[in-house]
Amino acid sequence: MAPQFNIHKDISKAETLPSSFYKNHDIFEEVKEKIFLKSWQWLGDNSSLKLTNSIQPLTLLDGFLTEPILLTRNKEGEINCMTNVCTHRGHILALGPGQSKNIKCAYHGRTFDLDGNFKSMPEFEKTKDFPRDCDNLYQFPLAEWGPFLFAGLNPSFDFEEVLKPINKRIGFLPLDQFSFDSSLSKDYLVQAHWALYCDNYLEGFHIPFVHEGLNKVLDYGSYTTELYKYSNLQIGYSDDANETFDLPKDHIDYGKQVAAYYFWVFPNMMFNFYPWGLSVNIVKPISINRTKVSFLTYVYDSTKLHKGAGNDIDKVEREDEFIVENESKGIQSSFYQSGRFSPTREKGVHHFQRLIAQFLN
Repeated sequence: MAPQFNIHKDISKAETLPSSFYKNHDIFEEVKEKIFLKSWQWLGDNSSLKLTNSIQPLTLLDGFLTEPILLTRNKEGEINCMTNVCTHRGHILALGPGQSKNIKCAYHGRTFDLDGNFKSMPEFEKTKDFPRDCDNLYQFPLAEWGPFLFAGLNPSFDFEEVLKPINKRIGFLPLDQFSFDSSLSKDYLVQAHWALYCDNYLEGFHIPFVHEGLNKVLDYGSYTTELYKYSNLQIGYSDDANETFDLPKDHIDYGKQVAAYYFWVFPNMMFNFYPWGLSVNIVKPISINRTKVSFLTYVYDSTKLHKGAGNDIDKVEREDEFIVENESKGIQSSFYQSGRFSPTREKGVHHFQRLIAQFLN
């Protein structure tokens, strides 16, 4: 029987997840079904789907979920998200991006339209009760946020609920004008459990101890965390007006020197907004002690690059990796079981771990 995790709702009384959560292989596998299949995942942007009759295959969290996904833009301009697996014998359908009016399986010629509906199949004239609904391609819920796309395999919550508080803060930014910069994007391999990486991201408590450079830019005393149902926000303020957002007068934070908005979305997505643009961080579990973190850079104002809280992101990441990997080693100890939360500085970690317990239980 799977263990039950209980994180007290009162952070001043709560204990962290036990070390067994980070060490147990059965729990790691259970997380796939109960957390990642029940939440939303980043698919990327729509740049490869600008034209009608476009198709874009991808693999969702390769090495963990390893779910074949197919994105299409039909002749009406609508984007669809569906399985990339043929309903005949399970062959992968689209093997690469391109343009086509149909989706045709290379194995036996079964054909679908760009909405995933079955169209034709050779040598099936004598097959009874065919086609059925299950011969169409399975459709996944799709969410669009500006140019960015998200899929839920079997989501237990509405993505609009996630976007509402984010748009309240950054809705004034023209996301469609954000441009992907591959030269500033990078994958990092972290020798630690994926949730330890998220734990570290979700608190600014460590900034004065770990990030000397970042600490000089941010005002640690005014650093705040706001909690929402399936997401949270950390706000970094600065004393330097040249390194902060130019907020409109009707903005909730107008008059404040905001250097960065750090949004986290359960369970593994981070959206870090800086005056120069956006750094998307996707945390991808590989094994119980191995995680890939993809940093994807979208630039809005290149004149503000390499300044303020969004400067030298690679250095900050390396500093975080050093801490998280050493935490991963320490948590293997037979003499560490769990810890306590700082009620003033670790609200985000407490929130994350309560969601983990909720979904697993």
